[in-house]
Amino acid sequence: MKKLQLTILFLVINFGGLAIGSWLMNNGPLSDWYTNLSQAPWTPPGYVFGIAWTSIMICFSIYLGKLFTEDSSLKMKLIFILQFVLNVSWNYIFFNQHFVFLALISILLLTSLLFIYYFKLSDKVGNYKSLLLPYMVWLCIATSLNLYILIHN
Repeated sequence: MKKLQLTILFLVINFGGLAIGSWLMNNGPLSDWYTNLSQAPWTPPGYVFGIAWTSIMICFSIYLGKLFTEDSSLKMKLIFILQFVLNVSWNYIFFNQHFVFLALISILLLTSLLFIYYFKLSDKVGNYKSLLLPYMVWLCIATSLNLYILIHN
């Protein structure tokens, strides 16, 4: 029961984070600034982002529900807060402020943190760590898109 309650809590927090990030974008993907950028040829169509983030946050919330059932230490809480802040702030840094290099640093830190979750913090959750893979893959793609924009604009 505790795992289900934690999963629901993380669903609320993570989807809340997506909502905050979307609000902070200032019409980001539809803005003249973004649409006029030279974008990577592998940039997915816009609707893919919504599908991807919905799937990612469901998987991540289930993972976190299991992880925090096993280890709810202060260290885990601080790592989650850092992940949350990096995830939400990237939208503001990139789309709102147009700080492409700073956004790249932010997304590299976020990606690194997910790899730390996978390789260092998931020993107590068994196969649940595989739920991190969609998030990790998506962050690698997003990092490459951010880097492409930095180099080609």
